[in-house]
Parts: sequence; structure tokens; C-alpha cells
Amino acid sequence: MSSETADLFAALAADPSQPFALIARDGADTVELLRGDVIDVPALADIPLTAPDGAGQEVLAMVPFRQVTERGYDAHDDGAPLRCLVVRSREEFRSADVIAALPSEEVPLADAGFDIDDESYAEIVRTVIRDEIGRGEGANFVIRRDYTARVEADPRVAALTWFRALLEHERGAYWTFAIVTDGHVAVGASPEAHVTAERSGDSRVVTMNPISGTFRHPAGGATRESLGAFLRDAKETEELFMVVDEELKMMSAVCSDGGRITGPHLKEMSRLTHTEYVLRGTSRLDPRDILRETMFAPTVTGSPMQNACAVIRRHETTPRGYYSGVAALFTPRAGGHDLDAPILIRTAYVVDGTLRVPAGATLVRHSDPYGEVAETHGKAAGVLGAIGAIPRAVTTVAGSDDDAPGSARTPLAEDPEIAELLASRNARLAPFWLDEQPGAARPLAGRSALVIDAEDRFTTMLAHQLRHLGLEVRIVPWDAATDAEVDAAEIVLAGPGPGDPEDAESARIARLRKVVARRLDARAPLVAVCLSHQLLARELGIPVVPLDSPHQGLQLEIDVFGEPAAIGFYNTFTARVGPGETLLVDDERGEVEIAAGPTGDVFALRGPAFASVQGHLESILSRDGIRTLERLVAHAAA
Repeated sequence: MSSETADLFAALAADPSQPFALIARDGADTVELLRGDVIDVPALADIPLTAPDGAGQEVLAMVPFRQVTERGYDAHDDGAPLRCLVVRSREEFRSADVIAALPSEEVPLADAGFDIDDESYAEIVRTVIRDEIGRGEGANFVIRRDYTARVEADPRVAALTWFRALLEHERGAYWTFAIVTDGHVAVGASPEAHVTAERSGDSRVVTMNPISGTFRHPAGGATRESLGAFLRDAKETEELFMVVDEELKMMSAVCSDGGRITGPHLKEMSRLTHTEYVLRGTSRLDPRDILRETMFAPTVTGSPMQNACAVIRRHETTPRGYYSGVAALFTPRAGGHDLDAPILIRTAYVVDGTLRVPAGATLVRHSDPYGEVAETHGKAAGVLGAIGAIPRAVTTVAGSDDDAPGSARTPLAEDPEIAELLASRNARLAPFWLDEQPGAARPLAGRSALVIDAEDRFTTMLAHQLRHLGLEVRIVPWDAATDAEVDAAEIVLAGPGPGDPEDAESARIARLRKVVARRLDARAPLVAVCLSHQLLARELGIPVVPLDSPHQGLQLEIDVFGEPAAIGFYNTFTARVGPGETLLVDDERGEVEIAAGPTGDVFALRGPAFASVQGHLESILSRDGIRTLERLVAHAAA
């Protein structure tokens, strides 16, 4: 280490007027130091990517969770600014030199503990499962609590000390960082790149990295048996599939090719191992627009995204600040900017002398409340242990059980049994999203469809599949689709959405019901999915009832009018007929065919100029989704 390096970091610690950021990226042996000017802007479009002289400039933006209101979604407003560090200088240092130059003395803390006690958090979990998931408001939701403490040290010194500790004691992070601006410190080791966009010719390669499923390492480290049990756990597997579906909605909104998934992989850190997929597609959008359309990761919010924000607002009594937002680095390149935006999780914040480490758990239909309590402890401990606020984990290299003591161990991700368990997950998934999507025969070319979005952006995936089948497609929000548009459309696809189909107070459900009725009365081609399928059944006189157990993220093998299909389901309610009932004769609408299960749960309907399905043909869980969608649309449009 040179004396100049030591002097530089000592000066950073001592000068409260100098904002800076330190970034160590996964796989690099260097640390980037960014310095510049700080400005706060109101919206993503205002992030200043162009200098006054017209040249592109590098900007690191701290995007708070409240920014999701740009998409019209709910959030507690704490006034956390969209803070931009406009980079004026950039330097790189060897990681070893930075570690040697940074302070290492323990940062004293006082009055430490979670703001919500374990039992209260467990009760929140029960309430969300019962009142939100159990009433059809969504498939999964992330509710956080905060570990807090009083920091008895200068916050700049604390930031540099903790950054050094994370470099030394955490592993597997996508970004390890310290971002220090006036009155605010953020230090973290985020495992997850939310979205990146890199210039490639006249477009950008967009990548998203959904990470979900959390394996807390047992004492002594992971073994083949303990990790294998985690990978076989249905809750952990379904949790990952659900967030992949949610991020594919975003990819389909910003990428002309809809996106393709690869994986799954393991993300191994000091105390935790996660499962992950990688999604890639191409886009011509401005990187700020890409960021807006992907706010924010379902792994830290839930799905469907819009309703997840409403659920978070109901059950989190305090604002999130920057938790679950992103640190977005915009770097100028020929023809525009690249974007690199990790999620702000596994991060410690210091404001006004108080440390805050938020941690959340993903709640699904079969979550165990105390298991979710333990998950928040594990996630917070990953940061707190690394920075020395609690005892650090003993660093062990996961390996095969039969390794000889003291021998070099093979990472468990490379163990044949573990690799086979990971790969086996894809056997359940839709090849449409796993494989390259070749030029299709476009069997429905020349037709057009109006897709009604009912506050679930699964419609972006449906629209992509319809375009793949040859249709011209336009998506319209439920409250913007006029009667004239609905009547004039060649084919209407009424989409899925959250909520109770019997809710008489919901303007959204009332509007969908009217759309379905207008198309039925006119005998105009109609395809209805999930919630809209339930409203169609109701219009035909078929009762709709709650399921005994929600089908959120569940794959079922069903018979769709004589053809077997593996389809993914996200429903809390179902249309139901008598066991064995396959035909309904409606005096006004003719014969209606019914595809139902042994208990009478209606999976699909079809009749004159209409077809519907309870499952989500667009989901990665719908192995036979594109084929079934083609059949139903062709029937309705015949």
C-alpha cells in the first residue's frame, strides 16, 4: 500500500464536505472510487446523463422505494431523495491496498435490536397469509422489519470501517459498496443485480437476476444432505418460480424479444445460500425508462407488483427509505449509457447517528411464521456479522460430505447430486421461456388483439406470446379501455388480476365484468384469463367460490378439451360445477363446453366466439402454455 493511498482514504474520512462512493464488483480484485457533485432530482427522467456541454456523464443514483409512485403504485412517503452523485473523478485501487488503508477498529453500537419483536412479526406473517394471500390479493409478499442501533462513531469512519469488513468477511456479493453523501451513509453487500443494460449495436442487452429461496447455513457449514433438503423444499422452489414469473413480466414490457431464462444457479454467501435464475433480452429503450418499468424487484416486494405495493403499505407502518430500491450506475458509452443497478438489500444505513439494517421475508401460502422470523434474522446477520456488529460466521467452504478432513473441498454447486437437483427444476417449466424462441409459423398472422390489463402485468407476457403467434397486440389498462375500443377490437383478451370476483365495491372488477358481458352479448371473439375467466363463468351462471387452499404458484396437469396440459395456477377463487359436468346449454349463448377437475373446479370454458382459462398460460409453470393459448384464441376467433 502506498502512503498516497492511505492519505487519500484518511482525507475522505475527515472531510464531511466530500461525497464519494466505493464499489467492489463481483469477481474483480479492484475497488472503484467515485467522487463528484450531489444533486437530488424528482424523477428518473431527471437523472442528469448529459453534461451542460452536451457530453455524456457518469451518474450514480440512489433510488428510494418511494420512487415506485412514478408507476402509480402505493408507497409511504418519507421524502427520501432520488440522490445523484454526478461523477467528476474515477479511480481504481487494488482491493488489498484499500483494505490495508481503511480503518479496522470496531464501531461501537448501543441499544441494538429489531424494531418489531419476533412474536409481533410472526403475527404479521399470519395476517398477510390469511387476509391478503387467502383473499386473492396476490401470490407472495415481502414484509420487512429493521434492526436498529445507535452508532457511537463518526458516520464516515463507520462507513469506511464497515466497507473494509465486508470486503474481508462477505463473499458472493454482486456489489460491495459504501455510498456517503451529506447526512446519509449506505454500506452493503448486495447479492442481486436487479437490472443491467449494456449497449450492443443499436440496442441494449438487458439482464435481470431474480434470486429467491434462502438456505441458512447450519453450524459447521453446508453439506450435500442439508443443501439437498433445501433444494427439495416445495416452498423454496415455488418462491423462486414466482419471482421469475414476476420479473419476466418486466422483461416482456421492456424487451422486444420477451426475455429468456437460464439457470437455476446457486448464490453462495458467508451465512446464506440462495437459488437464482438469469433473464436476458434486448431493448431499445433509454436506460432510465428500463429502470422505471422494472421498479422494483419482486424478490423484495411481491407479486403482482402493483398490489404488492398496496399490501406493503398496509402492513409496514414505516417507510422503506432506500430498502428494496436500487443503486443505479449510468456509465456513458458510444451511443448512450450502460446501466448497472443492484438491489439495495443486505445494506446498513446511518442517518442522524442511527444504524438501520432492514430485512424482509417472502411470504407465500404455506409460509411458516417462525421460519420467516428466522429468515429475517439470517438476512440481517449476513450484514451485521460481516461488519462486526454481531459475532461473525466461521467461514467454511461448502463441499461434499465425503471429503477427507483438511482436504481441498469442491463447491457444493459442482457436486453431481446437487447439480442434478438444480437442473431437474427446469423439467417442470415452459420451453417457450427456456429455449431460444425461433421464428414461429405465426398461425394467427393477420389477426389483432386488444389486451385488457387488470393490474397484473402477466398481460405483458401474454402479449408477447400473442405476437409470437402472429397477432398485432395492444395493451390497455382496464380504466382506459373505452366501450368503443372494446366493441371495435377484433379479439379481446381480458386479463388476470388480484381480488375477489364477487367484490361489489371494486370499480376494476365491475369494469371487467362489463367488458366480458359486452363481448358475450355481441358474440365477438373473447379470451378470458384467471380473474376474467371467473367473471365469464359468473356471467354464464356458474358459481365462483373460494378454494380451500389458494393455488398460488401451483402447477397442475389438466385436460383442456381432450388435450392434456401442464399449466401454472395463481388463483384463490374458482368457478365450480357439479362433478362430471362438461356441458352447459345457455338459451342466449348456445352450448358451453366445460373442462373441469374431479371436484368440479372449472379449468377452462369455450363456446360461441369465446374461450377462457383459469390458469396462466404465460407463466413459466405452464409447460404447455403457448400451445393451449393458440388453441383457445383460434377457437374464439374462428
